[in-house]
Amino acid sequence: MLFVGEYQVVFTGTGRIVIPKKIREALGDTRTFTLTKGFDQCLSGFRNEDWEKGTQELMGPSILEMKKVEMKRHLFSSAVVLEIDEQGRIVIPKNLIKYADLKGGGVVIIGVGTYFEVWNTEKWGQYVKDNEKNIRNIVAKE
Repeated sequence: MLFVGEYQVVFTGTGRIVIPKKIREALGDTRTFTLTKGFDQCLSGFRNEDWEKGTQELMGPSILEMKKVEMKRHLFSSAVVLEIDEQGRIVIPKNLIKYADLKGGGVVIIGVGTYFEVWNTEKWGQYVKDNEKNIRNIVAKE
């Protein structure tokens, strides 16, 4: 099952949010998943098995080894396996809250196919606005 949709979620305690039902369903039968720093200053959440498979590529030899080292530092230093409680909640670690600039009121969780992202509400709104302009420009050129 793919991660899809956009969900507004409020904090229910310090760093604690409810993972939307559709995201929990896409995780499958497991109650745990891997959360780490994403790109564009958001967080990325993965099924544990997808995380394991995806990171295997980073572990192999490459001509671009320094780029892989930088990528590994970015992803692995902040990765954490989180457990979803009986009410569907998780607690996001402080270092990840700081990285993604997640603030008091809430966050936006979006599905991105094989993973999901957690965004600062204002930054997600700005991203959507900018992205829509980019899409219009691309379509206008065709």
